[in-house]
Amino acid sequence: MNAVLRLRKSFDQAPNSGRSSPPNLPEKAKPVSAEHLCNLAGELEKLKRYWAEQKIISGALIDIHYISVIAKSRRVKGYFNKGKTPDQSVVGARFDNGNAKDPKHIITHYVTLDALQDTIDNVASSIKLLEAKFGGKIANADIAGIHQAGICFDDYNLSKTSFLNMVVDAHYIESFGIPSFDVNAVNQQIVRIYKTDNTTDILRSIGIVLPPGKVIGETILSLHPDELELLKDKAPYLIAMSVEDITKLDIEDVMAADEAGGKKLPDSPDIDDPTDEPVIGVIDTLFDKSVYFSKWVEFRDMTDPEIPQDDDNDYRHGTAVTSIVVDGPRINPALDDGCGRFRVRHFGVAKGKAYSSLTVMKMIKEIVASNPDIKVWNLSLGSPLEINANFISPEAAVLDEIQYEYDVVFVVAGTNKANNSKEELLIGSPADSINSIVVNAVDKKGEPASYARKGRVLFFYNKPDVAAFGGDGTIHTDGVCVYEGASRATFCRGTSFASPWIARKMAYLIEILGLSREVAKALLVDAAAAWDDTGNNPRLAPLIGHGVVPVKVEEIINSKNDEIKFIMTGESKSYNTYAYDIPVPIAKDKHPFVAKVTLCYFPKCSPDQGVDYTNTELDISIGRIDGKGIKSIDKNVQSVEGCFTYEGDARRLFRKWDNTKHIREKYGERLSSRKAYERGMWGVSVKAKERLEARNGYGIKFGLVVTLKEINGVNRIHEFKQKAQIAGWLVSEINVDAQLDIYHRLQEKLEI
Repeated sequence: MNAVLRLRKSFDQAPNSGRSSPPNLPEKAKPVSAEHLCNLAGELEKLKRYWAEQKIISGALIDIHYISVIAKSRRVKGYFNKGKTPDQSVVGARFDNGNAKDPKHIITHYVTLDALQDTIDNVASSIKLLEAKFGGKIANADIAGIHQAGICFDDYNLSKTSFLNMVVDAHYIESFGIPSFDVNAVNQQIVRIYKTDNTTDILRSIGIVLPPGKVIGETILSLHPDELELLKDKAPYLIAMSVEDITKLDIEDVMAADEAGGKKLPDSPDIDDPTDEPVIGVIDTLFDKSVYFSKWVEFRDMTDPEIPQDDDNDYRHGTAVTSIVVDGPRINPALDDGCGRFRVRHFGVAKGKAYSSLTVMKMIKEIVASNPDIKVWNLSLGSPLEINANFISPEAAVLDEIQYEYDVVFVVAGTNKANNSKEELLIGSPADSINSIVVNAVDKKGEPASYARKGRVLFFYNKPDVAAFGGDGTIHTDGVCVYEGASRATFCRGTSFASPWIARKMAYLIEILGLSREVAKALLVDAAAAWDDTGNNPRLAPLIGHGVVPVKVEEIINSKNDEIKFIMTGESKSYNTYAYDIPVPIAKDKHPFVAKVTLCYFPKCSPDQGVDYTNTELDISIGRIDGKGIKSIDKNVQSVEGCFTYEGDARRLFRKWDNTKHIREKYGERLSSRKAYERGMWGVSVKAKERLEARNGYGIKFGLVVTLKEINGVNRIHEFKQKAQIAGWLVSEINVDAQLDIYHRLQEKLEI
């Protein structure tokens, strides 16, 4: 096998040299009519009257219903722009549920009443100008020649730019409306309200007074049913989402055990004392200190001591998960991953069969902040309720926020269906976390487990990310062996027992091999994807993501003899982060390779933006360099000057706004070499695009895994290494023995 190579050199950075184009209609768009503008004006007048009568908030919450999935550049520019830009007034985004195959954006703005009146005035002026100068309709050709039309825009109290923005925006706008969210609650709820005025003042005016412990940030509230009913009655338009706060954890749903068929191990199995092994954080139910491996576990009970314990049920799940993290390969020899043992810092955050999601969210933030030495966290708690397609769950949003702020990664179980359930279910929170590695389960044949629940998230993001063996079928022959307590081994199944295997591998890659979390995640996804296009398979992708991660870690950090696999890390400090000097080997003036690439990064996310959740997009192009630039292997032309890609196509074809991208050339029969252009170099370009004005992507780190497969089976890795070094790259192999030695030396305590 060939070792994975590490290529190191500073990427070049370049600002965006493109100029913003003037407002214009799409090439084949129908003319914008004065009649359409009149309809929009009528809706705005109704909204003005409605909000003038409301006294709870000082401004107006307005839904803009678009004709399709809308790109950031196609959002309104001429409407609601008095005092601030329209982008600054966005407080939510969702898709309509009319047609799942052809969704339409609904974007919610919070604007002042003055900005609303100003927009109404501008629409009225635009209608007058349209009727007077364009016969009531304006088309592409009219806009192109408008500077020659001799129009005095001052006569209509408009500038040329504001008029063009009004009519071009109108092409994309279907209608205006008032936000609404239907909720009927019988239990305590976590509610997100739109960000408007001071939350405390708003609630007090309604008659709701919440203690600080029931509020997260400015918009997340924990409400009793009567409080929610009061909010619905007084200000229903404020509710952006609502989910149950009490999560019911049915142990039998996630841990089906056959005690009679369970394997009985010795009462006191031998295990060495821990030394300097890496530490993985486990956040789960409580831990039973009587198990044989307890000296490998530092347990901290974070639960409320006043809540009564539920005997064994408080301990079984958490102890079983930790048994895999510590000693999984020994009690499951067929699943030996070669990663060794890990120490665990186990935080018990839940008891019995139910827990408060809001309480657990707060605890997780405190736990991670106070344990900065832990880089990998396993979270196998999940909700039986399905996620909502239009918003990220509050639990997942907290995990995404933590992973943006701290250099950590969460490995999250994909949640399960109840035993013997035939019903299709979407995954439950927090498995909708975008930055986390979400893990579903497969059986021994690599097929989705019978209890697997489905993604995607927000209609778009690939969740789960990957899959691992989690047990299925006959429990005592096809399950995962775990320890629930002293001398009590049993067989279980569930995504709860698949995710620890991935947490182990992530900890090995990060702690032992010294890789960044971005590269480690990319290596896992790349290994799972292999040369199958599972991530685009409509049957498999929602159940196993990009594929099943190999059991052996050596299959992740090595490649086959006919492959060249290398990793690169970079930091986006400008619009374009690039390298145009990757020397892919040449045979007879051609590159005899097919390629696949995985990109991972951890962006800042905005729950208030709804379906437009990730703030930063890293658009990757990689391939041969010709006279015009990079010929990307996936034919990506999003950022090519003179080319246009519809937003829906960009998301579907190029995973726009997804923080995990896996692109590839087709691999199969009838492969042919590609022509080598100037000097035979390949290039990679990572372009940063921001959803908001805050530039959250500046300084964001990314990891790249590139695999080149020689179509004739020839091993060309030595040629590649030599040419890369000549080109100025620092090339090294990922050497496990050397990295282990470095790791142990770093753990030594010096006595001075």
